[in-house]
Amino acid sequence: MMRIIKSKRFAHLLVVAVCAYGLKLYYSTASADALRWILAPTTVVVELITGVRFVFEPHAGYMNPDRTFLIASACAGVNFLITAFLMLSIKRLVIDRSRETSWLYLPFALSIAFVTTLIANATRIIIAMQIAKSSNENAWLHSSKFHRFEGIIVYFVFLLLLFVVTDDSRTERERAWRCLIPLGVYYGMTLLVPFINGADLGRGFLEHSIYVLLVPLVVVVPVSTFSLIRGRLTTSGTRLVSVQAIRKGRDSDRTVPVLYAANDISQS
Repeated sequence: MMRIIKSKRFAHLLVVAVCAYGLKLYYSTASADALRWILAPTTVVVELITGVRFVFEPHAGYMNPDRTFLIASACAGVNFLITAFLMLSIKRLVIDRSRETSWLYLPFALSIAFVTTLIANATRIIIAMQIAKSSNENAWLHSSKFHRFEGIIVYFVFLLLLFVVTDDSRTERERAWRCLIPLGVYYGMTLLVPFINGADLGRGFLEHSIYVLLVPLVVVVPVSTFSLIRGRLTTSGTRLVSVQAIRKGRDSDRTVPVLYAANDISQS
């Protein structure tokens, strides 16, 4: 029986790996026309929130009326989609491997990852639009460095939120350490995969790596620390209640015989 379960889990992981690799390979050469399946719903979300209408231009993407902002293939967020799908799959098939997993979980995880990607994409685009329209003359806000910083923050925050919402840790301490799962998957997709694919390891990649390594820590460290502190406070509170309950029980045990003795005396 255990051999069958392990074989099924291996088959699940193999399918996940094939899907992730195939989607990554597809995205590496896909144009804006080929990515309309994700650019179009992302644009709809942006339009609903901002009220700005976009028109699709072949081979370019979705352009706003005054032609100052373009939702191009770089805004598709397919890498985040792959990362979210891998995180959900690894958490269920590797970390929580004691739980039974059906084949329906994989399309379910992919669907959840897709919806999360749309929201994350729209959030990043709306922030970029607001900054582009602002009168703030701070050069850093309009630089490629800030654009990179914003992308890392937005995508990792949504990845961490997705993990927290779908996680069923039994204790706060367990949840605090399990927050390292999305961090590890994010590092793997943004650093390890490009390295394996033979990315240019020049100054640009080094600068990008520093951003990718440090910026997510700004998010995950406070979240993990808060969970640890909350877990300790909860444990201390539980112990205090337990001690009080034990003491109350002992006091009641001592009181009952005295009451019976008094009753016996009164009746004699």
